[in-house]
Amino acid sequence: MSQTLTDAERQTLLRLAREAMECAVRGKSLPPLDVHSLAPALNENGASFVTLTIDSELRGCIGALEAHQPLAEDVREHAIAAAMQDPRFPPVRENELNRIKLEVSRLTAPRLLEYSSSDDLLKKLKPHVDGVILKDNFRRATFLPQVWEKIPDPAEFLSHLCQKMGVRANLWRETKLQVYVYQVEEFHEAN
Repeated sequence: MSQTLTDAERQTLLRLAREAMECAVRGKSLPPLDVHSLAPALNENGASFVTLTIDSELRGCIGALEAHQPLAEDVREHAIAAAMQDPRFPPVRENELNRIKLEVSRLTAPRLLEYSSSDDLLKKLKPHVDGVILKDNFRRATFLPQVWEKIPDPAEFLSHLCQKMGVRANLWRETKLQVYVYQVEEFHEAN
């Protein structure tokens, strides 16, 4: 991830996310992205998550952990997916659009966290800073750093992440899982 985005670049991404979400919910075609009008940072490959909330409650969240397409395109794709394809929620309805608040998280590349034991893992995690990915064979789950606000205890955080992955809550204590951490640059629409 290159340097921090400017306010103008952040506003552009939020506008693109809102436009993509509203087009999808209304069943309209998304206009092609005019890459020539975008700042260079938005055309660089980037990984993002788009989170939708209504009254501070989660309404959808979808993203990618690895950069594989231009950041602007990644944000548009995940805004649509968060609104229409998050398996935890029904698709967003048109009458919800004016109540939804969008948040974009731009991710750094994940890096493997080396640790020797479950206690060592707890010591190495940085609450409110690290996003965490747990991997166990073919299973994988992540929590963005923002989840620390709701689950500030590292042991509880890892237990909830194991459950999200579809395994026993205490698996992280019993088995050495692959753990990756990343950071985010997070920004959201004004109230």
